[in-house]
Amino acid sequence: MAMDEVFENLRKLQDILSEKFTMEKDIQEIPKQLVTKEEVLARLKKSFIEKNQEYEKAKTAEGEFRNLLMDAESLREKAEKNMDVINTQREYEALDKEIHDSAEKEQQYRKDLQREERFLAELDEQMKQSTALIEQQEAELAERRAGIEVEIAEKKVKIEELVKQENALTPDLDSEVIFKFERIIRNKEDNSGKGLGIVSIKGGVCQGCHMILPVQFANSVRQGEEIVFCPYCSRILFYEEAEEGEEEFFDNDDSGSLADLDDMEEDDYDDDEEEEEKVNINFEE
Repeated sequence: MAMDEVFENLRKLQDILSEKFTMEKDIQEIPKQLVTKEEVLARLKKSFIEKNQEYEKAKTAEGEFRNLLMDAESLREKAEKNMDVINTQREYEALDKEIHDSAEKEQQYRKDLQREERFLAELDEQMKQSTALIEQQEAELAERRAGIEVEIAEKKVKIEELVKQENALTPDLDSEVIFKFERIIRNKEDNSGKGLGIVSIKGGVCQGCHMILPVQFANSVRQGEEIVFCPYCSRILFYEEAEEGEEEFFDNDDSGSLADLDDMEEDDYDDDEEEEEKVNINFEE
């Protein structure tokens, strides 16, 4: 297969893989859309449980105040009946005090009972509203789950179609190249979410990472005899002529090679060591 055809297949494969990887990512991310609704539902249920516990306590308190009220009423009525059979002033005063105390307790218990009844009514209304909200949230969550299942199923069908297109392009391509190519596309997403695995050298610059490349290296890409990877961003490179008005960044005389890059790094390292020695000497002084 001619290299021009290889590069064309790689460009087609790039579009297919980018779309496939995006859909695979969507399949992973889509269920996360349910998290907010599930959290809201969990909070509603927790609030309902707390209100129900509060309602039960209020119900118990209401029963206690109702019993106390009945006892106070019974004592007062009994004391009032005994007023008809008293014989002495002391007995009258004792019964009168008992009637008065019972009446006061009766009045207080009645107020407490009315307060608890109002509180129970409020809690009951709140619980009805909470129940309605929970049912609504559960219905929306169930509907969204069903929608997500359909959406994921559709994306999986599309992925299967993309895999078929991918398999049609890859038989004549080196498996190791494909492995690196897929990894580059998956890891090199740009702002649009599309990963580029094959880019051009234009004007002596890699159009993927925008690093200036030595002319000797660019010439090897220009010859198009083999697949070459950018030494900086690892993308597959193909040569593209500079447009009119654009200049190459290097001349052949001063371009050097990738080996020169290593020499420059070693020189920088030596300079760093020399500088560190100076610092140590000054520190010792």
